[in-house]
Order: sequence, then structure tokens, then C-alpha cells
Amino acid sequence: MAPRYAPSLWSRLPPVALLLEVIFIVLFAFFVEIEELKDKKNQEFLYFYAIFQDVHVMVFLGFGFVSAFLVRYGFSGVGFGLLVAAMVVQWATFINAFLPSFYFSHFNWPVHINLNSLAEAELCAASALVAMGAVHGKTNPTQLLLFGLLEVTGFVVTQKLMDTLFKSGRIYATMQMYVFGALFGVMTSWVLYRSDAEPRHEKEKFDSKTGLFAMLGLLFLWMFWPSMNFMQVKDIRVVYSTYLAQAVSAVTAMAVSVLSSPKGKINLVHVQGASLAGGVAIGAARTVHDPWVAMVIGMCAGLLSALGYRYMKDHMLFAFECHDTCSVLSVYAIPGILGTFGHLILQLTSTDDLTIAIRFAVHFICVVFISISMSLVTGSITGFLLKLKFWKPQQDRKCFDDQAFWEFPHLAVHK
Repeated sequence: MAPRYAPSLWSRLPPVALLLEVIFIVLFAFFVEIEELKDKKNQEFLYFYAIFQDVHVMVFLGFGFVSAFLVRYGFSGVGFGLLVAAMVVQWATFINAFLPSFYFSHFNWPVHINLNSLAEAELCAASALVAMGAVHGKTNPTQLLLFGLLEVTGFVVTQKLMDTLFKSGRIYATMQMYVFGALFGVMTSWVLYRSDAEPRHEKEKFDSKTGLFAMLGLLFLWMFWPSMNFMQVKDIRVVYSTYLAQAVSAVTAMAVSVLSSPKGKINLVHVQGASLAGGVAIGAARTVHDPWVAMVIGMCAGLLSALGYRYMKDHMLFAFECHDTCSVLSVYAIPGILGTFGHLILQLTSTDDLTIAIRFAVHFICVVFISISMSLVTGSITGFLLKLKFWKPQQDRKCFDDQAFWEFPHLAVHK
């Protein structure tokens, strides 16, 4: 029996990708200029460029390799991550420059971009890649392009909405990057759930080679995560806090993986995700000045993330029919929420004025509630759009399989 959908991408990916590129080129041609760099800013540029390079490596190399853990989805894990990130950084660069003038009715065209604009676009791409982990292996590249563009749009609009309503600036940007991205992806995955698919796909597994590549990606993320947090917080103390929290969370993840294993052995996938939990939590907590506090947050984040990896993924699939391939809920959402409430507790303990404390708590709860609500709503809408048969999703048996999208000359049949 012939497959319902042909494996060829001719009718979808090239037209969509090239059309989007033409649109972006036209937008940049008429509405965007590069800001002129003055001599006095040269030193500042070189300093910031070093941090930008760290984040650049994280987005395109770290997130790419850490997604290559599935035994038959390595090409797609790395390649589709590059495709989505390369597309969304263009859109994010434009929309980040456009929305401020739209919100405040300052239509000064063309808008100017600089290295900071590219850095913010990289962070938006990181949020899209976080969200992508939830639908990993269950969508085709055309769906992923639309998914990434809609996620970045929702993420940026939510940031600007928070700034407009609460004058928060970028105080909650890190929390939104992790929590918004993870919940957006989980909601999309919930809408896209295939009831006819097996509870656990036969190809959803890893071996020694793919596990080693994913571990390499983890090490890149682990080493450069302090730079990502520093880029957003702009406080040198966050570098120390992130480093210490990550160290503690990595050790905690190893210990919890052994304790929760029936055979008393370490699970490599659990360690890969939970080792990053400390950095995620500190990025959301922001104002952690005491080393021991950072270490406690890192331990709690590693503990919750490792336990979430072990138990939450299967329970979510059974209870809610929501399949989270990379367990982004455990890696990013839970540590991000933990760090956010850690930020609240630290702020409340640092003030003696009850009125100020109550106002801050109400302000904080409103920000978190609106951010989570926006992620759930936009993720659901995106899921319904991607579920349309127009996008020709792969068959259930072709999920988590590179052969549906990539050439393998050694497997070709020669007549």
C-alpha cells in the first residue's frame, strides 16, 4: 500500500522558505539600516561581541547537538535546528526593532539595528528552540518554520505587553524565554497529539553514538550558559551564581538519576537535561548575590528536573495525552518557575516595608500569570494551525526518522 503522503518536500518547504526569505529581504531593504558605530564605542563593541559569540555557539551548536540524541533523528535534530534558528533570527531582528515604534507611535523609518539587536534575536531563537523540543520528531520542516515564527512573534509581543502594562523592561525576559518557550511547545504538542500512535514510539530511543553527540551539545550549553544569563541581566554577579548553580545541579542530577533507577545506574538523558536546570533557575531568579543561595537554587532545580525527567513525561502522556519529546517542561519550565519564585522571595526578604512587599507580590503574580496565559493560548493556536492537512505531516511510522526528509545515498536502490 502506497504511503498516504510522499516523502518529498518539493511542494512545501522550498516555496515557503524562499517566499519568507524574499519577504524578509524586502522588509530589510526598505525599513532597516545598520547603526553607525562611533569610535568611542569600538571597545564596548569588542567586549559585547565576545559574549554574543558565546550565545551564538549555544544557539546553533549547543541546542543542535543536544537535540541529536534520538537514534534515527540525528540529521533532523541538528539540521532543523539550524533551519529554524536561521529563519527566526531574521524575523526577530525586524520585529524587535519594529514593535517599539509601533507601540509608542514613533514611526521613525528606517529602524536601526546594532549588535544588541542581533543578540536579542539570538535569545528569541533560543526560546523557539526550547519550544521545538516538545514537538521534536513529530513535525516536518515546513511546520517547524511556521512554528518558530509564531513562537517568536508571541514571545516578543508578550515581552512588549509586559513592558507596556507594568514598565518592567527586561526584568522578566529570562523567565519568559524559558517558561514561555517550554509551555508554548508543550501546548502545541498537546494539540498535535496523535491518538493512533503507539504510547512510546519504537524509534524514540538513543544509543551510545547519539548519546555522545547530545552530551557534546550539553557541554557547550553548560559552559556558555553564564554568558547567556549575563547578556540579559547585565550584572557580573549572575555569572558567578550561574556557574555555581550549574555545578550543583549537575552533581544533583547524577545522584538523583542513580537513586531513581531500579538498577541503580545513571541515565544519560536525565543528566543531559537536569544539568542545565541550575543555569535556567538562576537566569529567572536574576538577583542572587550570595553563593550559598545560588547553590541551594541549583540543587532544588536539579532535583526537580531529574525527578521530572524520570516520572513526569510518562504521566503527562498517560493523563493528558501530551507527548513532550525532550521533556522541556522538566528542563526549562519547572526550573524557570522555581527561579522566578526565588526572585520573588529574595525581593520580599530584602524590604521592610509591607506595602511595597504586597505591591511587588501582586505585580509579580500578574506578570507570571499573563506570561503563562499568553504562552498557553498562542501555543494552542499554533497547534491547531499546524494540524491542518495542508502541511502534510509525516505518517506515524515516519516520526523520529531522518529518512522521511534526508538523502541517504548508501541506502538508495540502484537499478
